[in-house]
Amino acid sequence: MKPYVIGIDMGGTNTAFGIVDARGTVIASSSIKTGKHSKIEDYIDELYTEISRIIAANDAEGKINGIGIGAPNANYFTGVIEDGVNLPWPTPIPLADLISKKFGIPCLITNDANAAAIGEMTYGAARGLKDFIMITLGTGVGSGIVVNGQMVYGHDGFAGELGHVIMKRNNGRVCGCGRTGCLEAYCSATGVARTAREFLEIRDDKSLLREYDIENITSKDVYDCAVKGDKLALDIFNYTGTILGEALADFVTFSSPEAFVIFGGLTKSGDYIMNPIREAFDKNIMKVFKGKVKILISELKESDAAVLGASALGWEIKED
Repeated sequence: MKPYVIGIDMGGTNTAFGIVDARGTVIASSSIKTGKHSKIEDYIDELYTEISRIIAANDAEGKINGIGIGAPNANYFTGVIEDGVNLPWPTPIPLADLISKKFGIPCLITNDANAAAIGEMTYGAARGLKDFIMITLGTGVGSGIVVNGQMVYGHDGFAGELGHVIMKRNNGRVCGCGRTGCLEAYCSATGVARTAREFLEIRDDKSLLREYDIENITSKDVYDCAVKGDKLALDIFNYTGTILGEALADFVTFSSPEAFVIFGGLTKSGDYIMNPIREAFDKNIMKVFKGKVKILISELKESDAAVLGASALGWEIKED
């Protein structure tokens, strides 16, 4: 097997990429603007130019085993982005085929949360675990489910949308997926900001958050106020963590994982979010599972995590 793989994280705004070795070291990395080009072919041309540049600069020509890509709504089975809601090009896009032909290197794709799970299993906190669930807390809530050492893709490649399990059946928040009451509407970074706005409107307690522009409050603002002991900010984290802890307790009944691995910007809130998660989890888990399931924080460096996760797919490609 060749010593390196390429990992590509295709986001709605930026595309990050890097050369990764078998130990999970990012040898070199760079990025381009995803939405710069009106045609997918022009985007791939720029990606090819930039990746070829870092390959040449790091003496990696002929040493790339495969290319892995994490992208929105990317289907591992078909290699196609079927509905890239945050991408500037019409879908479906046969991305794996287009990239393989351009680079002359085999390519696999999957969605970003599955890529994170594969990266965690290959390089991070889930090394050695055969049954775990990855939860990514970012703009949305993503998940990747691993059972018996294998990613769960389902019959169509889209299994594992735990962010869209409905937590509030009545009068729930509208979610970006079009349904109401989804976990993502409450426990993502944007969900935390929505909770902050709601609490500020329906409660009259004093809060440092009232000094912010209510329409532009972020989860980081809530954290900054929580650090200063602001009760409303602390209540927002308790509310968010309780919902997520209840959800994780329910998820255990599906696949009996050894662990949940939590990744994303919200984990930077530390005990403010993790304590209510663990408390609600312990309170709601079925007795038969009690004490058997760990809740871990991702070990992947955030700046490299998306590229590492995608790159792990490159090791699945076997040479002919």
